[in-house]
Amino acid sequence: METLVNAVTSYYSHHYFFQVKTINREHVKARTVCCSRSNEKVNGLFSGSSQIELEDHKNMEMLQDPFQSSNTAPENHNDIWKLFRETQRNILYLNKQRLMAVDEMKKTQKEKQLLLDRIEQLEVELASIRKSSPVAVPVKPSICSELLLRIDSMVLTGVIVKEEASNLRSLVTDNKVSIADVFSDIQQLKDSELLAELRHFSVKSKRTGFHIVHICTEMAPMASVGSLALYVTGISCELQENGNLVEVILPKYASLDLDEVQGLRDIKAEFYSYFDGNWHANRIWTGVVHGIGVTFIDPVNYSAFFNRDMIYGYSDDFERFSYLSRASLDYIVKSGKKPAVLHIHNWGTAVVGPLFWDVFVNQGLGGTRILFTCHDFKTQCLVKPDKLALCGLNPSRLHRPDRLQDNTEKHLVNVLKGGIVYSNKVVMMSSIHSKGRIICSLSHGLESTLAIHKDKLLLAPYGFDCSVWDPSKDKFLPAKYSVDDVKGKAICKAALRQHLELSGHASTVVVGCICSDVSDVDWENLKASIQLTLRRGAQFILMGSSKIPSVRTALESFRKKLEDEDLRIINRYDEALSHLILAGADIIFCPSFHDPVLQVPLKAIKYGAAPVALSLNGDLFRHTIEHDFLSTRTSEYITSDFGNTSLSDALDQITKNTFQWNQKMKDGMAKDFSWGAECYNIHLTAYTSIKNL
Repeated sequence: METLVNAVTSYYSHHYFFQVKTINREHVKARTVCCSRSNEKVNGLFSGSSQIELEDHKNMEMLQDPFQSSNTAPENHNDIWKLFRETQRNILYLNKQRLMAVDEMKKTQKEKQLLLDRIEQLEVELASIRKSSPVAVPVKPSICSELLLRIDSMVLTGVIVKEEASNLRSLVTDNKVSIADVFSDIQQLKDSELLAELRHFSVKSKRTGFHIVHICTEMAPMASVGSLALYVTGISCELQENGNLVEVILPKYASLDLDEVQGLRDIKAEFYSYFDGNWHANRIWTGVVHGIGVTFIDPVNYSAFFNRDMIYGYSDDFERFSYLSRASLDYIVKSGKKPAVLHIHNWGTAVVGPLFWDVFVNQGLGGTRILFTCHDFKTQCLVKPDKLALCGLNPSRLHRPDRLQDNTEKHLVNVLKGGIVYSNKVVMMSSIHSKGRIICSLSHGLESTLAIHKDKLLLAPYGFDCSVWDPSKDKFLPAKYSVDDVKGKAICKAALRQHLELSGHASTVVVGCICSDVSDVDWENLKASIQLTLRRGAQFILMGSSKIPSVRTALESFRKKLEDEDLRIINRYDEALSHLILAGADIIFCPSFHDPVLQVPLKAIKYGAAPVALSLNGDLFRHTIEHDFLSTRTSEYITSDFGNTSLSDALDQITKNTFQWNQKMKDGMAKDFSWGAECYNIHLTAYTSIKNL
């Protein structure tokens, strides 16, 4: 037996270590045991060399031989066996724990794989949905917008006070993602039910975006005259898609295309706004357009202001739109809104600037700032100073050179100038012009004003809807294509020629021209360019319309005079055909690179066609970048790559340097000219810079 004990003792001396607390020098008793083999891990948890560690430094000593005293041998013998059995139990316990951990890990890995498989399946389904419905309206932004409009309705009808309305709006804007999941169907809820749900949903989170309210005169597709309408819709959708909350206030025109408004409703409430010395009632209509909440102001006493055939062009335009501007601010205050930014546009709502700072900033809007966007300095709206009093402004205070007094007609006030002076930032919209050229050549008498306020001027290019204008997902094309696979463009070219019954070899160069209004084109120069194209053996397709009968007659007469099998003139604008022309043409002939409405030059580049510009004065468009002032990246690219290329140059390049030409087209197709690219980034910079002013 002694031999067995000595063997066990020797084994543990070399292969295990023990933590032992020494009671006295004659009596050593084990307290805690940690076991580890010398050259391998036990249950994957511990490893180490053979040793015995004693806890109390004052009373511990290294044990060379546990059995050196014959008087304590029996007690030590029992302790050793006790320690041996306890060690075995520890080993078995740890092994059991290890097996349980392994099983749990396998279970977790299996669940993870199931989740990954499900995510992959959902991504495939989502891609399929997007492919079949490329222009589907986002759901969550629509739900948030509808909630905010319902809150407006509740405060105006007296269901809640405006303080609670403000808190509820913050609740919605601060929790847009989660709240859109909770309130999936609010149209079936009564105001009392919806209010109860909103009060119940009280979880707050940190705001990550801006609350922006546009006060404007146009918004596509309901009320559209020029570039403003497309811009308001395009930039608003991009801002909201990127986590900002956007609302739009418009007049309720009689000519509104209300079929485009989702959930249009009269909230059957009135609010009063100041005009011409009295307070006048207004009805409010609300709806959602492309996921953006829209509020329509309908004057009760001045119903004739917006009950007309056209948006602009009347002798009382100042009265009409100054009423809109004042009513919009009164509505914002009445409903308890506290947007971070009021975004105003052109001369139509420029008077919001002085109204805000002189009348409204102290009515709960101390944290709001003004961003002014100008699309064209040509139309400025000059009126007599006393007309400013109609909307509650002080004419004598504003009719000064540093405020609204016109720079040339000193006896008049310039409404557009007021928008520049009374805004925190001014964004000038142009895809081709530099900041310097706009100030020096295109400011129409406002050069000195723009020079004084140059530090708050920003320049932004236009964009287009990439869900509609993209050859890789264009529903109008017979074959899709992209910069990575351009074979579909040849198919589109063949389809275009077949559709218009153009014969000839597949390599024949096709020149397309898309005009929003042929009346604005230098017709004589365009005819000369068409004849040049035909002489060079290329084919020319002109699509454009005109409201002027004489221009339509001239188009038809020119077509009959030439009677050329390589010329096609389509005397109308056809949306589907415009897509096919962009995709099938090698060159797109543009009346001008400054095309804020159709954005044909930018779309041509995206579709792999070279834009070639024709100026209005008959000279080929040759534009150099002005380095003394800011240009956008879009402007720099277009002017450097296409600005000095004439139609004759383009025809030479495409036939003599085919490889370089194709590479140039691919480089252009890789560019992003959507509203969500450079235009969005510049606007976000503007909002951010005025946040703490």
